[in-house]
Amino acid sequence: MEWIHYVSYFFGGAFLMNALPHLVSGIMGRPFQSPFARPPGQGLSSSTVNVLWGFLNIVAGYVLVLRVGNFDLRSTDHVVAAGLGALLTGMMLARMFGRFNGGNSLSAS
Repeated sequence: MEWIHYVSYFFGGAFLMNALPHLVSGIMGRPFQSPFARPPGQGLSSSTVNVLWGFLNIVAGYVLVLRVGNFDLRSTDHVVAAGLGALLTGMMLARMFGRFNGGNSLSAS
């Protein structure tokens, strides 16, 4: 397998993880931060914008994971590459969105 496939799986996992908060907030009818808000990533976008943005992230994740190379859920290195992308993105998003939604600390306070 070529190294570029692992990079693709990593970023595919990142896109799939990024889809979650946007889809959940949008489906619940709640505004949420998005790149289209003012200021980008800090202001709130409508629930409709968040559903669309979340769906676009799923499409990008699908393409990067399932249409590049031969991703195999039984292959540990494939799953680790996608999982690391998802985990690191999730941690970054938790810190970033936590500033606005009350969860900005790793320690309990």
